[in-house]
Amino acid sequence: MEEVLIRKIEDKESGILEDMLYEAIFQPEGAEKLPRDIIRQPDIYVYIDNFGKQKDDYCLVAETGGKIAGAVWIRILAGEVKGFGNIDNSTPEFAISLFKEYRGQGYGTLLMQKMIEYMKAHGYKETSLSVDKNNYAVKMYRKLGFEIIEEREHDYLMVLNLR
Repeated sequence: MEEVLIRKIEDKESGILEDMLYEAIFQPEGAEKLPRDIIRQPDIYVYIDNFGKQKDDYCLVAETGGKIAGAVWIRILAGEVKGFGNIDNSTPEFAISLFKEYRGQGYGTLLMQKMIEYMKAHGYKETSLSVDKNNYAVKMYRKLGFEIIEEREHDYLMVLNLR
């Protein structure tokens, strides 16, 4: 892994969240790629819509070689459209993604660890996420302490106790 800086996203960079949201959608190797406009579906776009306007919105990016390699962000998705990893109206849900060329090199783990530190320091009790059963990231989430609380048809609902 090249030298990496984990930092808070800057307001001028918020447009990168559309790229990150698309990259966060699990697409199996060899499968036909989903159209980019899939992120406009309300149950997906809710993860970034007006990001930074809700009190619990927070995003970190991994920067290496002057480029953003990936991002991790949290948001409470308790409105009319709930997140896939929603467990209640007060628990922030994780979203994370890396551009393909940076995957499998430790950037994701580093981003997750920094966000977990942030959440603990800010008094969050727990966090949740949804992950496709076939996504290699399931192993990373388990190593970080996330537990599967529900197995659904295509994904796992996972929770991390932050206390």
